[in-house]
Amino acid sequence: MSAIALCLCRAGHTVYGSDRSFDRNENQTMRDLLTAAGICLFPQDGTGVSSAVNTVVVSTAVEESIPDVRAAREQRIPIRRRAEILADILHAHTGIAVGGTSGKTTITAMVGHILYETGRDPLMINGGISINTYHDRSPSNVILGRGDVCVAEADESDGSIDLYTPAVALVSNVSLDHKPIAEIILLFESFLNRATLAGVINADDPSIQRMHLTQPHLISFSANGQPADFRATDIQIEPASIAFRVNGLPAHLDMIGRHNVENALAAIAVCSTVGVSVEDSIRALASFRGTGRRMQVVGAVGGITVYDDYAHNPAKIQAALRALKAYPGRIYAVFQPHGFGPTRLMKDTLIQMLLTELDERLTWIMPDIYYAGGTTVKDISSRDIVIPLQQAGKAAYYLPTRPEIVAFLKERLQDGDRVIIMGGRDNTLTQLAEAIVRAIGGEK
Repeated sequence: MSAIALCLCRAGHTVYGSDRSFDRNENQTMRDLLTAAGICLFPQDGTGVSSAVNTVVVSTAVEESIPDVRAAREQRIPIRRRAEILADILHAHTGIAVGGTSGKTTITAMVGHILYETGRDPLMINGGISINTYHDRSPSNVILGRGDVCVAEADESDGSIDLYTPAVALVSNVSLDHKPIAEIILLFESFLNRATLAGVINADDPSIQRMHLTQPHLISFSANGQPADFRATDIQIEPASIAFRVNGLPAHLDMIGRHNVENALAAIAVCSTVGVSVEDSIRALASFRGTGRRMQVVGAVGGITVYDDYAHNPAKIQAALRALKAYPGRIYAVFQPHGFGPTRLMKDTLIQMLLTELDERLTWIMPDIYYAGGTTVKDISSRDIVIPLQQAGKAAYYLPTRPEIVAFLKERLQDGDRVIIMGGRDNTLTQLAEAIVRAIGGEK
């Protein structure tokens, strides 16, 4: 939403907005970025919705009951979904829509970075914060370029991906997240077939192989030896980076995790559809610094490293854990589920994955489920995931509050350990990571 707001503001629209996290004095960096751009922010109490407003745009994270929506209904002001506005922007450009249940934020950032570094001056609208700086702006989830290409993260969680008919559609992978697998497969299948220039797919993903694809211009990538247009080979895990070859050409990322090789392949394949060579893409990615809360190092004290990561479904959590398990040392993984509905949907799959991944080096910790507000049925708890793990003899703990987690870790951490904080939607998880760094450093 913030990226779209900045894009519309740059295009000359007057933009107002509200966010209940701002009302709780959270996300101040984003608040400052928006106000500096000339966007007027109101409390989410309906006062910002007046006769001066001709359209109210809502995200899927808010309910019909919030005061802003009620005010719009009462004043008969048209209401549009976030995805409808994003579709308008995409369709006014050579649109690249990045889909998939894992990795799409990083891939979108990588594509935006490649296009920027190769002089395409793209518009990028992303769901995560790029660490790199573009057009002398602070790190953000938007690149306000004036070229003809727009790359955007396409969300499937609410079905709104059906609104997009991009020039290029990418599906990085398919796994359990917000919807049942069969439903997600149909969404992505239709998405790929609608692309007017090309569809880009992961040749390693079994769910993608099950799709009925009529797209005449399919481009594939593989990091696991499958026949594909773009292949990664000779993957070498390094202390804080990863090296590999793309179609025989050497490549290097200042990131960890085999999944980021797949992300890079996807970005390289996508950029090839708009004329960027493999060599130029590899060269650009060498300066890519990543995205916020994607295996981001928050701090390192006394030989202990603390990571912050957005992983929030079983596939993403598994990828993050495996990235850390590729290196020696113990791992403490803290996962905060991102809502009661998603937790209910993924509980059994998450437990089965953890029964495989948890070993003598890995300790699993869960606080209470994140509640963003609104109406929901609170009929599940983090304890419902931890108890079966404990019964199977795994080192799993339910620690409801953050002070309990910090105290638990401070007592146990030693030289060589890694801590990873995982969870979606709640940007204050970064503050938990920072609190752990301060605790192991002896600060209060």
